[in-house]
Amino acid sequence: MNGRQRMTLAMQHQIPDRVPVMCQLALGHYFLNIQRPPHEIWFTSEGFAEALVELQRRYRFDGILINIPGRPEGLLDEVKSVEDTADGEELTWANGDVTLIPWDDNAQHYHAGGSMARRADFDTIDPDHLDFIDDLAGYIWNTYHVPWITDKPDRGPMTIVPDYFFRTFDLVKGMVGDEVSIHGEVFSPFTHFLELFGYQEALMGLIKDKGKALALLDRLTQASITWGVAQAKRGADAVLISSAFAGGGFISPKMYRDFVVPYERRVAEAIKSAGVFVYTHTCGNLGDRLELMLDTGTLGVDTLDPPPLGNTTLVEAKSLIGDRVFLKGNMNGVEMLAFKTEEEVIQHATERIEVGKPGSGYILSTACSVPPKVEPWKLELLVPLAEELGGY
Repeated sequence: MNGRQRMTLAMQHQIPDRVPVMCQLALGHYFLNIQRPPHEIWFTSEGFAEALVELQRRYRFDGILINIPGRPEGLLDEVKSVEDTADGEELTWANGDVTLIPWDDNAQHYHAGGSMARRADFDTIDPDHLDFIDDLAGYIWNTYHVPWITDKPDRGPMTIVPDYFFRTFDLVKGMVGDEVSIHGEVFSPFTHFLELFGYQEALMGLIKDKGKALALLDRLTQASITWGVAQAKRGADAVLISSAFAGGGFISPKMYRDFVVPYERRVAEAIKSAGVFVYTHTCGNLGDRLELMLDTGTLGVDTLDPPPLGNTTLVEAKSLIGDRVFLKGNMNGVEMLAFKTEEEVIQHATERIEVGKPGSGYILSTACSVPPKVEPWKLELLVPLAEELGGY
């Protein structure tokens, strides 16, 4: 049985040959463990596709998450210089903007002169007129992770996907064929909302003017649907809704019900209608909203952060919702950083396999992204362990 078949059966709550293994890797983990300059991994489809496949093969993961869109061809032609610094690679663009890519973290973008890229103002924005958001470098950068989007035929929330967005997906598919489960990712409407204004102003907006916030979420939902369905139609086996900031550390269960559930439900239903699995990635404290998450129509719950990152135990999640959705995650990334021996890693993963395995519907994974500095040898232990203990 190959990884794609194994993942499909687990997501269906059917019985594979063993518990599948699939971790999401932080971008910094690629930077530290791939012999390629970080800017080529971040800013080229070819660089990221090769990094995805190289580490999937090294760790023998059953699936690959393609969590950033493809890049415009020739994007790096707009770079005037690349300088290695103590903090990371510093790219200066022809227009004077600067991107700093830390050696072990996500890239950061600044306007010429050092100011942060501009975002929208909640007090003055009109939900019925969002054409201008394409001009907000802060929104574009923090949503699509490039300084600007090229060849985008529409204005405002995305309704048509530029062809180059699919480039990384097509390259990965060409390298792994049908052997590995390929997952796309789309920001949730709530995440789009936060990135449009910045987290502080966005959260204040929920309180200052609920009606405007709901109207904006309604408009922003289209971008999530467009990109999610496009990946499904391109051949993704599943699409992950990244709703990282909808956990208990950000909003209450009532706010989750008001500002998240209706809009993620529309995204989930659209992706399911396109014929693929959809699941949800939310970080932090989920213990008070595990069942609420199912109201979105999602088919799986990802991360399940344990203490100290969150407050979810796999035992609790399996008991509450494990018969209705598949579960992925719960390995503690903080502890993974601290472990010094193989025995510690094996014990930690063994506990998750023993709880998650019964009845299928569990994918062994770290709770959130694998931290950049987790040593590769720790991840190399996971599939052999699943082969030894995770068989059905």
